[in-house]
Amino acid sequence: MTRICAIEIDDSGLAPPTPEIEQERRVAIFDLLEENRFAIPPRDGRAIPPGPYRVHLAIRAGRLVFDIATEDGEKVGEFHLSLGPFRQVVKDYFQICESYFEAVKRLPPSQIEAIDMARRGIHNEGARVLIERLEGKAEVDIDTARRLFTLICVLHWG
Repeated sequence: MTRICAIEIDDSGLAPPTPEIEQERRVAIFDLLEENRFAIPPRDGRAIPPGPYRVHLAIRAGRLVFDIATEDGEKVGEFHLSLGPFRQVVKDYFQICESYFEAVKRLPPSQIEAIDMARRGIHNEGARVLIERLEGKAEVDIDTARRLFTLICVLHWG
């Protein structure tokens, strides 16, 4: 019951993604729906409808929006997060991903592995920032946060 059963990304108005970005998005959504932990804690003494949840992610007015509904579409809530804390880590992540995609084409496996380790480190940092920003709004595990961070990066792409 504490999971995401569907996720939708509002990419209206965004630039078309590169093939690499689109692949990252597909993999993140697939992995997220296969296994995740997402719970909405009670707030202000009101009961929260149990999951699983449908999550709609968007950027509106410069803020990251999580619109949450139950599996059958009952509105659970919506929360907005400032994009400021994500900007640097998203920028770093895009830069390292670009290096990684280029390295795969021309570098030996040992150098690709070193870049990939750095990429995973930045990705973990993004997940940590997301967990901090979601405190009191939603509870996620590190793997769920990593996959959601990938989707936040896709939204930043635009």
